[in-house]
Amino acid sequence: MDKMAFLPERGVVELSGADRVGFLNGLVSNDVARAGPGRAVWAALLTPQGRYLVDFFIFSDGERLCLDTPRAAIPGLIQKLRRFKLRAAVEIADVSERLGVYALWGGGPPPAKDPLAAADPRLPAAGYRRLLPPGMAANATAAEYAAHRIPLGLPDGPPDLEPDKTLLLEAGFDELGGVDWQKGCYMGQELTARTKYRGLVKRRLLPVRLAAPGALPCTPVLAGEQEAGTLRSGAGDMALAMLRLDALARPLAAAGAPLTPCPPAWLKLP
Repeated sequence: MDKMAFLPERGVVELSGADRVGFLNGLVSNDVARAGPGRAVWAALLTPQGRYLVDFFIFSDGERLCLDTPRAAIPGLIQKLRRFKLRAAVEIADVSERLGVYALWGGGPPPAKDPLAAADPRLPAAGYRRLLPPGMAANATAAEYAAHRIPLGLPDGPPDLEPDKTLLLEAGFDELGGVDWQKGCYMGQELTARTKYRGLVKRRLLPVRLAAPGALPCTPVLAGEQEAGTLRSGAGDMALAMLRLDALARPLAAAGAPLTPCPPAWLKLP
């Protein structure tokens, strides 16, 4: 890969022990058993009401699971996992001081073979992710990675995804492979399935082009005088925005300047 950036806002939670796969699989939206050396899985932990709590990329080297997740969410994630642990043979620890998260993209050969390096499971164009000790040499910044990620429509935890509010199908988890519809029960599964099969999605997270770059996350997006959504993360003249589907065909603006929705090819709109 031509570009490699350290992502300081991401951290790593390690799950070890004989029950690690079955334990996590009973809680999250995707099939944890699919993670293996050189192959990552994207999944989310939900509230019982099916709302987003935290998402992560699951890596496995055959002896442990490593969750690449928003660093600010790690204390709450560990607390919640330990609450569900009961008698399961699993140990849970924050190992962010030993393992950092790196994004790789831009063409060229894939990273050297490493069980903790894998293609981003969401889109081939996204590139690769790799867990390495913090401080490894990098030739790009987290801001440059954001400028690569945002036009692809790929969320990166908060502020793109709002805990206790966002539904997975609003944020592309279906099209991007973050939900396994065939696996057994997990927390929030019932509402997630109902949302899909009853067509209840009324808003979507998607890229937008800003006529005036620099609008902040949570800036309201207006369709005339009516609020149509909010901006989330941004990079230059591109941002992600959570927008009502019934407003996409109308002129939109944020902070007094026009914006244009740019739905990526993978996004399935009604």
